[in-house]
Amino acid sequence: MSIALDHFLVPSHDQVAAARQLAELLGVAWQESTLGGFSPVYLNDGLTLDFQQTEDAFAVAHYAFRVTPERFDEIVARLRAAGIAYRGNVRGPVDYASNHDYGGEMVYWNEPDGHQWEILTVSYARPAG
Repeated sequence: MSIALDHFLVPSHDQVAAARQLAELLGVAWQESTLGGFSPVYLNDGLTLDFQQTEDAFAVAHYAFRVTPERFDEIVARLRAAGIAYRGNVRGPVDYASNHDYGGEMVYWNEPDGHQWEILTVSYARPAG
């Protein structure tokens, strides 16, 4: 059997709000609470992001989601409708543009806890094939 990442904990100061926002933007299912008290976001049939409430300081993380071009357009439309600032470059200014490097499209935004989300249509982190 190959190794598959099953779930990942995402620290948050308001786990319900953070999970709800991400799930609504991505157009995926989520729950307010589940086993262990997490707020899970069900990314696909095999991977869940479990938002975990904490008052402690935590490192801000970067999460990238590869999506189809059609889903990319849907998510960008949701970002616009929600009034969420986004940008075409990981450290660039808010420009409400998508980046077309690497043969696809990508945008970045930060959520209230500071985590950085990325959607992309072509992976630049791994070779095609």
